[in-house]
Order: sequence, then C-alpha cells, then structure tokens
Amino acid sequence: MLDAATTAQLKSYLANLRTPVELVATLDDSAKSAEMRSLVESVAEQSHLLSARFDGHAGRVPSFAIRRGDGTAETHFAGLPLGHEFTSLVLALLHMGGHPPKEEAELLESVKALEGDFRFESFFSLSCQNCPDVIQAINIMAALNPSVSHVAIDGAMFREEVEARKVMAVPAIYLNGELFGQGRMDLSQIMAKLDTGTVARAADKIAAKEPFEVLVVGGGPAGAAAAIYSARKGFRTGVVAERFGGQVLDTMGIENFISVQHTEGPKLAAQLEQHVREYDVDIMNLQTAAELVPAGADGLHEIKLASGASLKARTLILSTGARWRQMGVPGEEEYRNKGVAYCPHCDGPLYKGKRTAVIGGGNSGVEAAIDLAGIVAHVTLIEFDSRLRADAVLQTKLRSLPNVDVITSALSTEVIGDGEKVQALVYTDRGTNESHRIDLDGIFVQIGLVPNTEWLQGPLNLSPRGEIEVDAHNATNLPGVFAAGDVTTVPYKQIIVAMGEGTKAGLSAFDHIIRH
Repeated sequence: MLDAATTAQLKSYLANLRTPVELVATLDDSAKSAEMRSLVESVAEQSHLLSARFDGHAGRVPSFAIRRGDGTAETHFAGLPLGHEFTSLVLALLHMGGHPPKEEAELLESVKALEGDFRFESFFSLSCQNCPDVIQAINIMAALNPSVSHVAIDGAMFREEVEARKVMAVPAIYLNGELFGQGRMDLSQIMAKLDTGTVARAADKIAAKEPFEVLVVGGGPAGAAAAIYSARKGFRTGVVAERFGGQVLDTMGIENFISVQHTEGPKLAAQLEQHVREYDVDIMNLQTAAELVPAGADGLHEIKLASGASLKARTLILSTGARWRQMGVPGEEEYRNKGVAYCPHCDGPLYKGKRTAVIGGGNSGVEAAIDLAGIVAHVTLIEFDSRLRADAVLQTKLRSLPNVDVITSALSTEVIGDGEKVQALVYTDRGTNESHRIDLDGIFVQIGLVPNTEWLQGPLNLSPRGEIEVDAHNATNLPGVFAAGDVTTVPYKQIIVAMGEGTKAGLSAFDHIIRH
C-alpha cells in the first residue's frame, strides 16, 4: 500500500508520538476493505506506540478510527486517506498521540473550552486541495476536546450517501446533521463560526495595536513578498488578510514557477506563510478590509475592518488579489455548490458518470474540460468568443477527447434547476440569436478574475475593470499608498509576477518612508 520512501518518511514522523494510539477498522469482504486493511497494517507497523484492530462496528464500511490509547478521544476516516489526505492521516495520528498541533496557543485553548455536543462529518475527494485544511482542523478539535467527534468521508467511495444528502461540492461540513459550511476553512475560521466571542476578542486585540510603518493588506504572493522586503528593512510591518495564501490556496498544479518544476497551491501558500513568519511580521488573519481612510494631519492612513476594528500605518501596500468571475446569470447563485462549481479538481469526482459543462475557453477552461473528461460521462465546453483562447497544445488535447463537445460564439443566459440541483444550462447562439438548452448535472465556471476592490471605491483611482492604477513604482494616486499583484493594472496575472510586484511595492514603501 505504501512505497518504501513514504514508509520511511512516515516512520520518521511517528517517532514524535508520545502516547499509544489504536487503529480500529470496520471492514467487509470488498476490495476497498482489503486496501484499507493493508493501509492500517502498514501504518501500525511503523511505531511501537501504534496497534491495529479489525473488529470495529462503525456505520460506514470500510472505515477506521484513530483512537487515543486511553479512549478519551478519536477521529474517523470513512475512505482511504491517500493523495492530498495522507498528510491528514499522519497529523491525526500525531495529535491523537500527544504531539502538539502547530496552532496559536490561544486558539487551542478556545477549542479545549468548547462546551456542548459537536458531531462533525466532512465530505472530501482525494483530488481536492481544499479538503485537507478542513479535515485537519476538525481532527485537531477532536484530539483536544472529548465533546468533538469527526468522520471524514470520501464522497467517491460513499456515493449513495452523497446522493442522498445532495452533496455537490467539497469540502462539505456537517455539524450534528446540519450543513455547517462548504469550501476551505481552517481551524480559526471554524472556531470563529462556533464561538462568536473569538471574533470580538480578535477585533479588540487589533484595535489596541500601535500604528505600523508598513501595513500590507492581503496575504497572497504579492503581500507575502511585500511583507518580507519591508520587514528586512527593519520596519514595523503588519499583514492583514482574509486568508493567508489568497487565491493560491485554490490552485492545483503549478508548473511555471521558475526553478520549481512542480508544486501545488496549498503547499506554496504554507511555504509563503512560513517564510513571512521568519521575520518580525504581525500577521492578522481572517480579517476583511472594509474601508481606506487616507492620511490626515497625523500622516497615518487608516484601514477599517469589517470586524469593527481599524489599523493605522505610515504606508499601505494593497494586495487584495482577485476572485473567480461569475457568469452573472439567473440561477447561478441559487445553484452555487448545487451543481454550479468553480473548482474542477475539488468537485469533479462528485460528477463521475454525469454530464457537465465548462464555461470559458481560456487555459483554465480548457484544462478543466480535459481533467473532467477523464471522470465524467460528457463535457460541453462553452466559449463566448468565436474561437478558443487557450494554448494550442491544450486545444489539440481537448479536441482529441471523444466525450467533449466545443461550442463557440455562445452566451450563457440561465442556469435551470429543480430547486435542489442543476438540471440544465441555457445559452444563446450569438450568430443566429437562437436559444438552446443543454441538459446536464454540473456547470464549472472558468471565465477569469475580478479584482477585490469594491471596498476601495472613492479614494483610489481604479481602471474601468476595477483594478488599482499603479505606476512603475507600484504607487497609487495617494501618497504613501502602494499596490501589487492581481488587484492592480499590471498585466499577466501570474504568481511569479505578483511576487515581483510585491517586492517592488515593499521597496517603494521603504523609499517613501526614508524620503518623508
């Protein structure tokens, strides 16, 4: 089940176990149960503090529990935690075995203090890069608080349950049988939803902070680079962000980051944060910027946050990035996560054997169609323009696939459903002005990006597309306010470009401070 290299790595990790851990599997005679038995046996062999049993009575088969030796805590995997989820398995073993989680002490104390009955179920797919954060966060909660239980469920393995509960996007989190959340959530986000007092406490802490010399708004590649360069100059530097890593967290394969042949978004985001934390940078996560107040007589710009707190700084670097563009048609929002999706890697496995559409003929759209074609019954790619805009090599691959149709000069006009899930997509042929309906189960939208600048309407000069206008030094029209990355007018929205622009913005902020 595990190759030699993975086994050796696992053995080294499990040397950190402090107390006994028991693996309890519930199996039958199926091939998947045989795979799970092999995995459980292989894992148990890697430490004298691990033991395995195969007499479990869990409701889902196959599944296994990771149980603390004294029986005070456990978490469950209904499915094989391989691929992206292998790390979740390793961390669950370590945390159940007494190895401390790498989270802020105050946050962990909040988890321990939770009172009540918290029965979590999370649905994942092995190709989902967003799912591990959710599973690992709830597993930490289960390891720290006996009031918390968790079952991580592979949606592809338990398809009947997925259908019955109408799960159409992962990660999907249920708490005590009710939908709790969908999409990437880390431990602090889950706790903020469970304990509203954590939000107020965080706002109070932020409001009490002294002004920064450089405040970076946004924690993606541009923001990380700006923070590092500012901190290296010895400036008091802060980063305030909705989620550190930004859109990189939603990116699967990265093959054009120069000098790194291949990496994945969540891995790169974790490395960015680790690098920033090597410096004296104050990171304030899960905070949404709501308003920019330009500097007055005191020379300090102010950022007001949605939480009610505010921060002041001599210079600002705005790097709030961009988000996926929506079609903006009737039914899209109503059926979001009910058949309308934006991440083919995450949600594609849920549509195995079904008919889907991809909206968008650029690289992202064509890559999505190619990926989905290997999973679903049929893919219809719909492009507004008269031709696809993806790279030639991708178009050649796409047109070689037997279960893909390409429709160009098509304007998507409506998403139709039955109140619970998508049933069809309506589009207009731009050449004939005729309307057509495609019956399908899922729609994956891949039509570009929208800059996150709604909160900046007024004080800053924005382009007609809503991007922040910057000069060659990343300066905006407001003295002391700089911007970098996908949120700006700089062309080519690439990770490596954003990092370079963040670097320039950090150096420009330094130059501004020493000159003023």
